[in-house]
Amino acid sequence: MLEITAQLRIPDVELQWTFVRSSGPGGQNVNKVASKAVLRWNLAASPNLTEDVKARFRAQQRNRITTDGDLVVTSQRYRDQERNKEDCLEKLRHMILQATIIPKPRKSSKPGRAARERRLHLKRHRSEVKKIRRGVMEE
Repeated sequence: MLEITAQLRIPDVELQWTFVRSSGPGGQNVNKVASKAVLRWNLAASPNLTEDVKARFRAQQRNRITTDGDLVVTSQRYRDQERNKEDCLEKLRHMILQATIIPKPRKSSKPGRAARERRLHLKRHRSEVKKIRRGVMEE
């Protein structure tokens, strides 16, 4: 059971594990042991997340989600399978926590009166500098 928050948990039956040979550290051990952990989780079939959290999750992790709706998380940071498995679970936990945060809506704003006047003053000043550089046209 993966516990994200006190109310949000993902049962182990929803998670599918495969282990393959890793390209990470380990010397000759890499050629013998399948230490890379690959976690697959069907986001669409999971009843544990609300629809708005699922939508934010899909938007944030669109590169990790397959066309079937499976999230794929891999880890080959460590030399042993168990620590890579824990690393995958921690990555998934972090991703779900990010998706549970509701972003604040942006409030549109306008520049203040002083800022507008300052901008116009600088434009006039720049215009005067360029006018002086042009010199006098002779007829």
